[in-house]
Amino acid sequence: MSTIHAVDGVGAPRGMTHGELLALPVSFSLEVANRALDLGRTTGFALAKRGAYPVRVLRLGRQYRVTRYDLLRYLGLDASGSAVEGDGVAEAA
Repeated sequence: MSTIHAVDGVGAPRGMTHGELLALPVSFSLEVANRALDLGRTTGFALAKRGAYPVRVLRLGRQYRVTRYDLLRYLGLDASGSAVEGDGVAEAA
């Protein structure tokens, strides 16, 4: 039986754990948001460019930034990591 090892991030699992989400800085790059939302780089940047990214994106010069607050709210969490009651995103599912 062979084992496949991730090299330089290739084959590494995407997405973030609950702890990683709560440890995010106040704002971060679109690459980090893409990882948190399990979006590919090309898809994430295309959505941001069209204004269709699932979370509010801030444009600062040539950079796209996302805030921890917006990402956590989209995922149905508050700042402490607890589920938000009555959040429209959670109810739509």
